[in-house]
Amino acid sequence: MSKRWILAAAAAVGLAAVAISGVGGQTRASGAAGVCDPNAKPANLNFTLKDVAGKDVKLSSYKGKVVLLNFWATWCGPCKIEIPWFNEFHQKYQGKGFVVLGISADDTVEQLKPFVAQYKMAYPVLVGLGRDDVQEALGPVWGLPTTLLINREGKVCQRHMGLVKKEEFEKGILGLL
Repeated sequence: MSKRWILAAAAAVGLAAVAISGVGGQTRASGAAGVCDPNAKPANLNFTLKDVAGKDVKLSSYKGKVVLLNFWATWCGPCKIEIPWFNEFHQKYQGKGFVVLGISADDTVEQLKPFVAQYKMAYPVLVGLGRDDVQEALGPVWGLPTTLLINREGKVCQRHMGLVKKEEFEKGILGLL
């Protein structure tokens, strides 16, 4: 495991402790909840990643949709808490132009396949192992989970680091749909 991921794991443990205590993870929003500041930073979606089945997925193909983009790992406790919420949001709002994309930060396809099946992940799960370029372009990703909420115009409206309340995610999603 690289030094970067050791630091990320330590940060994730700290963020989880803060979240469990009821304070919640760090959130940076570009405007009021559900509203995206017109000066919000555009998300760099000019990347193609493989999904767990080995198919190419172009992030840019999701422009025009509200995207919840989640960096996570199979070993991450807070990530395991969020996955059922993201499944629910994906099922509930996909007909309204919403998608969840999960980018596994450091797991192999062999690790991902049984995990995806166990957690019944209904949304696209992408392999981010070895793709520091994606994390750097969309980051910083200093700890897991890190989740971006991207509007239809491709701007990063919210960035969450650590475990965040389900209601906060849903409020942001609904405000952008």
